[in-house]
Amino acid sequence: MGKRVVITGLGAVTPIGNDVDAFWQGLVEGRSGVGPITAYDASEQAVRIAGEVKDFDPTAHLGYKQAKRTDRFTQLVLVAAEQAVEDARLSFGMNGDQRNTGVFIGTAIGGVCTLLDAYDTMHTRGPKRVSALMAPMMMPNAGAGEVAIRYGLHGPSLSLASACATGSNAIGEGADYIRRGRAEVMICGGGESVMHPLTLAAFANMGAVSQRNDEPERASRPFDADRDGFVMGEGAGVLILESLEHAQKRGARIYAELVGYGASSDAFHITAPDEDGSGAARSMQLALDDAGLQPADIDYINAHGTSTPLNDPIETRAIHKVFGEYAPKLAVSSTKSMTGHLMGAAGAVEAIACVKTLVTGVIHPTINYETPDPACDLDYVPNQARKTHPRTALSNSFGFGGHNATLIFRIWEG
Repeated sequence: MGKRVVITGLGAVTPIGNDVDAFWQGLVEGRSGVGPITAYDASEQAVRIAGEVKDFDPTAHLGYKQAKRTDRFTQLVLVAAEQAVEDARLSFGMNGDQRNTGVFIGTAIGGVCTLLDAYDTMHTRGPKRVSALMAPMMMPNAGAGEVAIRYGLHGPSLSLASACATGSNAIGEGADYIRRGRAEVMICGGGESVMHPLTLAAFANMGAVSQRNDEPERASRPFDADRDGFVMGEGAGVLILESLEHAQKRGARIYAELVGYGASSDAFHITAPDEDGSGAARSMQLALDDAGLQPADIDYINAHGTSTPLNDPIETRAIHKVFGEYAPKLAVSSTKSMTGHLMGAAGAVEAIACVKTLVTGVIHPTINYETPDPACDLDYVPNQARKTHPRTALSNSFGFGGHNATLIFRIWEG
């Protein structure tokens, strides 16, 4: 079994709030963070809406020099990590924590906006005008590397990439490092910012994203019969994981315990989930087995819930496979109904939502749920938050490439 793993710090920068309290308040209120794209002129594009982070000034947080030298996804990660470290009241001085603290922070795509901007510069101003900083700014591991550098951390520092399962995989793998005694503290999560006309055009041409441009706040509608695709979002989520012994020794406040982690591959299609839901079901079952729990022990599922025609009924099918007759009794909701899809950051931000659910006893709703779909027949906590005092929460993340990751959190009662 190894060491027990607890959560002691949270940090989030999202389309509905630039810190954890604002993010959680937005979720409970059922507030959408989706609106017209402001990062560029999208007037001629098929998709003109997204879940953008608002009122974010990287210079105010990082200073001019570091803001100039980092891609936006890294900036979001650094701010979320700073929030989480401060929330956990961690200090990395002469107590040895610099060597026993690691960083697992992933991204699905990385600094693609930096790359595309540099490409434009080369073609309009010549190759000599391309910044020498382009390479370190676009690296997918820049977020993890910058966090480790900022705090002088000499533990393992890795960047994972498993598409939309990235954030959950980073947390699960980080927890395993602690369980095996390879680290006492892990700073884990994900970040993403791909607000560029090329990336949105590509997803639009795939038919994967919503084109409900005239009603952006109603565009992300997981499990609703009238859903027409996910909404692209940006943001970052970071959690501080610690061994229970380390947290207790320093008198840390503990939010929750991470008790289960499962990961699997559909091995089916590069962009479509396995139609029978077997890969997602295996991920959930592995997490339950890891936690030593039975299906009836789970009180809440934070669904992957993307609002795409394919994902939602297949995820529903997978939940039925694993939970059987207990499935209709589960509360299931989708954070993406409000944030949009934060790609590599989604799993981490949704893990934070699960932790807040356990701490507050409130399950946030799935907004924009208006027309039931016979293929989606679970309790999706429609449109209004619910006070239920759950003791366990399961979080699903599934990604292009057939990646599946599931985390299970349990309320901390000391």
